[in-house]
Order: sequence, then structure tokens, then C-alpha cells
Amino acid sequence: MRIGLIYDIFEDYPWRDGEPSDADAEYEPVDTVDALAGAVEALGHRPVRVGTAFDLQRRLRDDLDIDAAINISEGARSRNREAYAPILLEMADIPCLGSDALTLSLTLDKAWTKDIVRAAGVPAPEHRVYGDASDIDRSDVPAFPLFVKPRYEGSSKGIQPSSRVETLEELRTEVARQTGTYGQDVIVESFVRGGGEYTVGVIGHDPPEALPVLQRAVETTTGIGLHALEHRGTAEPTTDWQYELAGDLTPDLETSLQNLTLEAFDALECLDFARADFRVDADGQPWFLEINPLPTFAPDGTFAIAAELMNTTYDDFLADVFHRGVRRLQIG
Repeated sequence: MRIGLIYDIFEDYPWRDGEPSDADAEYEPVDTVDALAGAVEALGHRPVRVGTAFDLQRRLRDDLDIDAAINISEGARSRNREAYAPILLEMADIPCLGSDALTLSLTLDKAWTKDIVRAAGVPAPEHRVYGDASDIDRSDVPAFPLFVKPRYEGSSKGIQPSSRVETLEELRTEVARQTGTYGQDVIVESFVRGGGEYTVGVIGHDPPEALPVLQRAVETTTGIGLHALEHRGTAEPTTDWQYELAGDLTPDLETSLQNLTLEAFDALECLDFARADFRVDADGQPWFLEINPLPTFAPDGTFAIAAELMNTTYDDFLADVFHRGVRRLQIG
């Protein structure tokens, strides 16, 4: 088969004057696309590098010849941006690996995601949504400390040490910063302390498989995940952070995190692959933060580390992930 690869690399970001320095943080290095192509070839198929969703739109008008697609395209400047490629592919009747447009749009919205997983029984921190600092009602603010982040972004965009707030004044200042910088609502949630931060990958479908849990380092002063403070485009220094592996990843905790991830994956109707993030409090209770059905497949990312823990090469790991997706689609 000819399998199209839909993706955004860093060089593709359509910069505009005044945009934040981390606007392209969700895009990928070329190495990621090379890894996808290598996995497709390992399955005996031919990868077709289509490019962005806008490239896909243009090439579909020119009778693009592909039998299926793998989409990791993020788009830009819209809460529907992750749905661009899946919708175009659906309209063209081209099967696509991964979650569909509705799930991608829903999970990009951090507030709606939390509402759904909480309804499904997955613990998530109490949260509020604000469109402006003036919207904050002192009587309705959850207990401090709180954490502030853009509602419709990923890859830690917008996060810096000031994202953790301890007072009403700090909350209003941070909400004003983020809404002004990113032009969107923010989600404000209880900041979970004490037991560390973890991420869990999922692959496959019917049934999906939770991968080994990875523990993340947290910066010692703020308690914020180090990966969030060191994301692409941040203005903060990245060499002087002090960090620790807070908490203890016991077998029981790993099982609990894997089960909660699968529950969230199912509740949000994700397909083929995703990655969920959690924090654990001082009592050992896991709290769901978010899920990403368009996770990075970078050769130094979460899935590559999981492959190493599973004693398999990354090429073989990705080939297996995509083989499961092809089998679900009943093609090839």
C-alpha cells in the first residue's frame, strides 16, 4: 500500500508577527517523519510524505494517490486545528490511523476532557475556565496552590514558573498573561503535590495496551514537571534547573496509572495510540492531567523510551503500532 504521512515539522510553522515564542512547540523534527517512514517500509508498504494538512488539501485536488494515512499534524491557531487532516481524509474516503477528528478536537480542549474523564470515574483535579482576569470571582476559586495553562494547547505551551500560583493576585496576573499572549481561555486547576508526575503511553485497539509507566522529573522549587519548563520556545533558562524524581513508582501505582489511562482512552474514544499524563498526591492518589492522541513519535520521546524498556527496537515498535492500526482499519 501507499501510506500517506501527514505532519508538521518545525520549519512548516506559519509564523505571524507577535506570536509567542513557543507557538511551534507541538511541531516535530524531521527525524520523527523519518521514523514514521521507516516503520511503514518495515511493514512492506510505501510511505508517501504528504506534509501538512494544507499540503494534503492541495494534493487531494491533484488526485493524491494513497491507500491510507498516518496523521500527526497539529495545525495552527484554532481549537479545531488537530481535526483538519482527519476531516479531509474522511471526505476523500481515505482510511486514517489514529483517533478521528471529533476525539482530536475534544481532547485538545483541556476543560471538556476533564469533564468527560471525571464522569467516567477517572479522578481529575478541580478546575475552572477563565477568559479574562476580570472573570475571576474570589468566592469561586479553588483552594491554592493552583496551576494555569492555555485551554487549547499542548506540548507545555504557555507554561513557566509563574504558572503555579499561590494567591488571588498571582492568579489574576497569570490569567492576564496567558489570555493576552495566547488569545484564548485558560484552565485553572488544583495543583497536585507530593507524589510525582508520570506519563503513560497506549497503543492498539480492542483491546488497547498500556505501556510501561514513565516517571518525570519535577523542578524542586515550583514542583512543575521539568519537561514543561524546558519546552521549545520557552524564554526561561534550561541549564540551571534543580530537579528530583518525587514519589515512588511502585508496581501497584504503575498498575493503577495504566488502568486509569485505559479508562480515559476508552471514555474519549481514542484509537491506535495516545499518551496520558498524571500527577500523584502525597497520599498516593493519581490525578489525571490530560491525554494526547497525537503524541510525539520523536526518536528520543516517550514511545521510544517505552520501546527500550520493552526490549525492542524503535523501528520494530512503531511497525507494530502501525500494523495494529492497519488491522483495525481492515486494509492491507
